[in-house]
Amino acid sequence: MKGQQEEQLVPPAYMPTVISKDTSKNSNAKKEKPLGEGRVAVLRQELMVFLGNSGVLGSGMVVSMPAVTLTQLRDETQPFWLNKDESSWFASIQNMACPLGGLLVSYFLDRIGRKYTILLTNLIGLIGWILLVTSFMHSDRDMIYYQMLVGRCFGGIMIGMFVSPVGVYSAEISLPRIRGRLILGTSLGLASGILLMYVLGYFIRHNIQLIFAISCCYQLAATLLVFPMPESPSWLMTRGKEERARKSLRYFRGLPKKEVDYVPEFETELAHIKELADASNTTAAGESLSQMIHRPEVYKPVLMMTTFFGFQQACGVVVIIVYAVQIAQQAGVTIDPVLVAVMLGVARIITTLFMSGIFEKWGRKPAGIFSASGMGCCMLLLAGGNWFPDTLGTWHWLPVACIVAHIVFSTMGMLTLPFFMISEVFPQRARGSASGIAIFFGMILAFIMLKIYPNMEAVLGTANLFAFYAGISFLAAAFIGTFVPETRGRTLEELEERWQTGKFTRRLTVNNLKDVELHEVFLKK
Repeated sequence: MKGQQEEQLVPPAYMPTVISKDTSKNSNAKKEKPLGEGRVAVLRQELMVFLGNSGVLGSGMVVSMPAVTLTQLRDETQPFWLNKDESSWFASIQNMACPLGGLLVSYFLDRIGRKYTILLTNLIGLIGWILLVTSFMHSDRDMIYYQMLVGRCFGGIMIGMFVSPVGVYSAEISLPRIRGRLILGTSLGLASGILLMYVLGYFIRHNIQLIFAISCCYQLAATLLVFPMPESPSWLMTRGKEERARKSLRYFRGLPKKEVDYVPEFETELAHIKELADASNTTAAGESLSQMIHRPEVYKPVLMMTTFFGFQQACGVVVIIVYAVQIAQQAGVTIDPVLVAVMLGVARIITTLFMSGIFEKWGRKPAGIFSASGMGCCMLLLAGGNWFPDTLGTWHWLPVACIVAHIVFSTMGMLTLPFFMISEVFPQRARGSASGIAIFFGMILAFIMLKIYPNMEAVLGTANLFAFYAGISFLAAAFIGTFVPETRGRTLEELEERWQTGKFTRRLTVNNLKDVELHEVFLKK
């Protein structure tokens, strides 16, 4: 876990390219990209991940929907309106359903596969939007309210289920060098959905039924986009479907559908996937879930990710997304608060686009520490504006700057990193169940934080509440620095071995050119 821990060097189980002993040929080998990182292969991987994440965009719309609808829903001049308690339930109830989504994904991900879990998640989200659209067909006020709550619950289940399957799918179809930017697609989809809902709220101020209808149509389109996706070759291999796994891997490695030639590199990777699948099935067949969870490579990352999700929710990241407009008003923002919400969405999108490069250049751990520390500073400045109205409070630009900066800092780590790493840290045989457990507990805390936010604001006051979030953010930075491992450039197999032994076993590939000479030594032996 610590940087100073000893790192072992072992020959690779799977080498993406063969290194020639001829120096002239070796120089050409360095220029040639490994199978799976060529232009056609990367485009295919990116396209399928994009299709999978189209539904994640819908879950982002569910998350941010209260920010643009609560103003109308709490307007007592409207035919249908909600009181303070009812509106807090409307804003937070989806997070009460999110843990159920985590449990469902832990059950389905390993049983029906990655593709059909994504499809099922989209269908559940579609049902939620249909319930919201049709809720106003009732003449009874209570029936409208209760159906809206049920629709929000289905949306919450979709959110809980979408945390891991597309990321797992992305990790299993790609090689370590491009895995980061593919997994980040889930965070980009979530951020895009949040922004889209803010934009709808900005242009459609007084017609929440139209917002619901547009969202429903989008979710239907996202559901249909799942059908062209091939299933993950790793999951197919664990189910003994070797021919389908072969076709799937050929597609993701940029090879033609018809096998016209023998590709040693492809055959080596396929054999390695089969080896891992056989080992996973052998282990899984001899132990129950309760026995599996006692293994260090399972319970250690479960505890780490559960705590990570806990800090994510407790530091106010999701609260600001859901109550963006209301928090902007409380912070003393003088411009249109809905426009501030749109600015937050744009800032989140722009930052997310750069996150792949940041994660690959800085690494996961430094980005997380920087993110949490920056969030803490922004929250302290917001609190200071309320504590010292005659000095900091006179800087009218400060609330907007702090809220936007908070979103930028959160996107650099605390908001994106847990969703990013949940696809990397669990062993294949327990990936579905373990990720579901971590999501379950993390989402329970998310519901609690959203539900009690209005009460915390009333009891502590706006300034002290911001200070509370700042303190949690600084604690999160300390947690990341102490307990979160660095996963940059590591294969999924190396990460599993790290949890078992407490240190990384580095596998030598041409992706790390510094290790080429060491690899040639192993070849000579």
